[in-house]
Amino acid sequence: MIRFHKEGYKIIVIAFILAIAGILLAEKLLETNWLIKSIQVVIVFLLIIILQFFRNPKRATNIDETTIIAPVDGKVVVIEEVEEPEYFKDKRLQVSIFMSPINVHVTRYAMSGLVKYSKYHPGKYLVAWHPKASTENERTTIVIENDSFGEILYRQIAGALAKRIVNYAIEGETVIQGTDAGFIKFGSRVDLFLPLNTELTVKLGDKVKGGIQVIAKK
Repeated sequence: MIRFHKEGYKIIVIAFILAIAGILLAEKLLETNWLIKSIQVVIVFLLIIILQFFRNPKRATNIDETTIIAPVDGKVVVIEEVEEPEYFKDKRLQVSIFMSPINVHVTRYAMSGLVKYSKYHPGKYLVAWHPKASTENERTTIVIENDSFGEILYRQIAGALAKRIVNYAIEGETVIQGTDAGFIKFGSRVDLFLPLNTELTVKLGDKVKGGIQVIAKK
């Protein structure tokens, strides 16, 4: 059975109502059979796209304090040492995962630990692969700490289509690896900033599965 994320319930209901109305109106107002069927197929196709954006498959996370799992589904597009200017203000190992429109868009906690920092930043809607997207787009920055890795930072980043980021991380709360950390509606990328000595288990171009796949370990 397909599960949908709670952030999509309202949009899904509205989409179903509009889809049914569009299909019925096409039957009533148009006379050309091929045109009616074409419009109805397009309406159904758009409805399917919306449904797949908000799907929320159940993932069985193997909770392990010595590993970091992928927070989202997608493709690893960046692995490099960078200066993280917002929180650490020093060099970190950045791992970026890009979500295409067909990926699951649920964000999951990459590790268990204490939420030390959680902040929303309004911003632009540059395409997700733009070099400045990490610092100029609408985004949230969350820092989690545990005994194995110390502090790690992850950043949800909106893209050209994403217009709302949902973040559930609250400072002072203890979170569990693999559980629901938020949602990026219709987009787009998550950046992880890890200690420089972190051992990665993924490489550029790898496709990863959120909540399941180990991307780094101690």
